[in-house]
Amino acid sequence: MRPLRPLGADPSDAELLRAVARGDTDALATLYDRHGGWLHARLTRRCADPETVQEVLQDTFVTVWRSAASHSGGEAGGWLWTIAARRLVDARRTAARTAEARSAHAHHDPAAARATTPSAEDRVLDALEYGTVGAALDRLSPELRAVLRATVVDGLTTREAAQLLGIPEGTVKSRARRARRELRSLLAQLSPLPTPHPLGGTP
Repeated sequence: MRPLRPLGADPSDAELLRAVARGDTDALATLYDRHGGWLHARLTRRCADPETVQEVLQDTFVTVWRSAASHSGGEAGGWLWTIAARRLVDARRTAARTAEARSAHAHHDPAAARATTPSAEDRVLDALEYGTVGAALDRLSPELRAVLRATVVDGLTTREAAQLLGIPEGTVKSRARRARRELRSLLAQLSPLPTPHPLGGTP
């Protein structure tokens, strides 16, 4: 479907997303050309499997096609990365469901064992979604939890998180500090033994 009205020579992200919401495939292609490169690079830093990265990137823009109308306006970078990061988490969960079968083969293949061993970053991200850390995260107030999820789980910069959440950058920083303090306190209550903190620093 063609756009209801023509876009300018250099449309903004918001204009492109409005066009995508109207069913304009050319606008989606332009959005991909504009953001696909850095999304691919950032996903590659968090996942060493190129096939998974490509699949996540494709799923991200399928999601954009389906949900462009939900974007609140402005630059799309933070919103796109949130989608990509969550698709990456979904991909890891899918991989985890087949890990048992793969590990049986790994007993006879050391190379396969190394391939299925999660990276340190993967273990940290899993800890933020599940287990004690996930339980502590759920006990934070919604505004503090949203900032931590944006900056730690989704990996957004302060500026991107501010755009995504609709709050000033200074507020993102102050809430992140408060959230880390409260999370450390909650972890101390939930986990009696001292463990390395997944968000860095010391309690």
